[in-house]
Amino acid sequence: MDGEASGGFIKDDGTADLTSIRHYLHENPELSFHEYRTTQFLRSLLAQWGIRLTDTGLGTGLAGMICGTQEGNADAGDPCVALRADIDALPVTEEVSPGYASHNKGVMHACGHDIHMAALLGAAYYLSHHTDTFAGRIIILFQPAEELGEGADAVIASGAVDDADAIIGIHNNPDMKPGEIAVGSEPIMAGCLRFRVSLHAQGSHGARPDTGTGPIEAMAAMVQSLQTVVSRNIDPFHPAVVSVTSVHAGNVWNVVPPEAYFIGTVRTFYSADEELAIKRFNSIVQNTAAAYSIGADVEWEHLSEPLAGDKVLSDAVAGDVPRYAELVPVVPSMVGEDFAQYGTKAPMVFAFIGSNGEKGHYPWHSPRFTALDSCLDTAAQFYVNSAQCVLKELGAHNRLSPMA
Repeated sequence: MDGEASGGFIKDDGTADLTSIRHYLHENPELSFHEYRTTQFLRSLLAQWGIRLTDTGLGTGLAGMICGTQEGNADAGDPCVALRADIDALPVTEEVSPGYASHNKGVMHACGHDIHMAALLGAAYYLSHHTDTFAGRIIILFQPAEELGEGADAVIASGAVDDADAIIGIHNNPDMKPGEIAVGSEPIMAGCLRFRVSLHAQGSHGARPDTGTGPIEAMAAMVQSLQTVVSRNIDPFHPAVVSVTSVHAGNVWNVVPPEAYFIGTVRTFYSADEELAIKRFNSIVQNTAAAYSIGADVEWEHLSEPLAGDKVLSDAVAGDVPRYAELVPVVPSMVGEDFAQYGTKAPMVFAFIGSNGEKGHYPWHSPRFTALDSCLDTAAQFYVNSAQCVLKELGAHNRLSPMA
């Protein structure tokens, strides 16, 4: 991948060739904060299309600005909407050969960010060539490092979305069929916490455990007891998850180790549930440690907030969807998405875009994950039409004009 987008990926009918763009990006995935050639490719296309670009200063990712002309040239006082797509891939070895499989061994767009990029490029091309269909300003934002849960915060710190009055994002959803869109103001993706519990004890010979206070029994008790955080504390009508995903202790068969640790994640849809889960989690760990006469430290890392769209803007966008796609109910996902962090800057609209829906399909992050090309047009249309709709709602009074 040389990063240069020769020919501009424009079809004979004058529209962006979203399928070719998507295949090119899928063949050339890059990991979080290392999306250098991906960024160069995106920059090359946007520049060819005459879109004014802004360097975020992050090394990867970029932003562009398109100004509407429906009511004259846009200025700094006009409403501004940001359209965001994430650009990073995963450390996964692809196990399918769709004809455009990854060329980078051990790296794959296993979460469909190639779909998001291609769709936003298609929207950017359309909007830049139809500025008379909206009034106001639209930021085209390509964000790095969503998979690390760090990219959105980095973009916010860069100032790239300081002017945004609203921010719109999507994620492809393989549980839904192409042509289906789910958008609303109810929680759609969970808040994400990562934890590490470190246990400190006195080791001993395996033949004389009575001479130590080994951590393994305490760790086993904690792992079991932590499952009551949800079942005995969280409202049963509020989805929540506590998952211990990895445990570590010792490396010799006849020695009780002095140290152990386990890691995992907590997911919730409501801030109050998150606070309660952390409180009960910490209490269980410390009380169990005391019962086994060992020490314990709990470290928390907050990766993303629960994701829920602004009610007024999300309802307006949802009301517009049936003009060009099938609106389906939101089925919340316990997966986290750092797009939620943009809610600290501006109201959000977020949608699931159907990308497969076939029986036996594989989920996000699977080496056999497959998103269908047929979802691209709907995704691009959502970016375009939701931007126009939100600008109108914010007061730009543009006429809604669906992407041709």
